[in-house]
Amino acid sequence: MPRSKSSKRWLQEHFDDVFVKKAQAEGYRSRAVYKLKEVDEKEHLLKPGMTVVDLGAAPGGWTQYVSEKLEGRGTIIALDILPIDALPGVNFILGDFREDDIFQQLINMVPEHGVDLLLSDMAPNMSGSAAVDIPRAMYLAELAFDFGAKMLKPGGALLMKVFHGAGFDDLIKQARAQFDKVVIRKPNASRSRSRETYLLAKGYNL
Repeated sequence: MPRSKSSKRWLQEHFDDVFVKKAQAEGYRSRAVYKLKEVDEKEHLLKPGMTVVDLGAAPGGWTQYVSEKLEGRGTIIALDILPIDALPGVNFILGDFREDDIFQQLINMVPEHGVDLLLSDMAPNMSGSAAVDIPRAMYLAELAFDFGAKMLKPGGALLMKVFHGAGFDDLIKQARAQFDKVVIRKPNASRSRSRETYLLAKGYNL
């Protein structure tokens, strides 16, 4: 079956992408690692000894970076509906975050003192229709946020993918009521045409 023009264009863009080439050269699993790396270098999110939960982890670029930064000290729990290759010090859950048994499995893995940093790069399979994709994406973001509200320790932080559209303003308002600092980041590795941005919230205070 011949490729469409759009798929050929995407492939060409992907292989010409500076972040794809950089990830390959530096041994990272995906270009997405540079989104987290940029925010971490500005905000100093990660340090050894932390408990970090990474939702939507596959193929494991963010988890790989977290593992490096924690230097074998701390707890890392990663989750995705797709498998990832094993990483040192990472507890991986294969399953759908929206399913009760998987959600409970995740909660059971969190240490008693709670989560220091919640990461979420979750996104639905995109159909190309904003009217369908944005509500699905925001639903995942809201679920991740609610998990953080339950499991973050006082002073904890979250960094999560959000999409501009219905529900975005309400989520930001809710974050501002529960965290000391809330900002929106658009890392350089986030493609300009994408509606994705990243909600960074620090200093959980509930």
